[in-house]
This record gives sequence, C-alpha cells and structure tokens, in this order.
Amino acid sequence: MPLFWKPYKSDVTNFIDELKAKKPTLEAEQRAGRALLWDKAVDRQAQSDYRSARVDQQAYVYQTKSE
Repeated sequence: MPLFWKPYKSDVTNFIDELKAKKPTLEAEQRAGRALLWDKAVDRQAQSDYRSARVDQQAYVYQTKSE
C-alpha cells in the first residue's frame, strides 16, 4: 500500500457527512420523528384479544352462506 493512499468515501457518504455537519440536530430530529410513529408500547393483552376475536374469511367472499 503506497504512502499517499487514502480510504475511499462514496459520494453518498460525503453528502451525509456534509448534511450532519450543517445540521447537527438531524439525528435527534430523526429519532423524535420515529418515536412519534413507531416506538410505541405494545399492550400484549389487547393484542391477544384482537387475535382471538378474529373471524376467518370464507373462501369466496361474495358467496352467500347456504345452509
């Protein structure tokens, strides 16, 4: 390996590094946005109740039940 060799950085990596340098609060804002939609506490009991109350769909949805 020559002495003047430096590691390769892609254009995308350079862009992200520049973006983070311009806006240091970016990662905290991303985490806050994620917490709004995804990071929720799961109520296991309610989830179990929903699954047990599920009614199976019939093979052909539009067919009426003939008994």
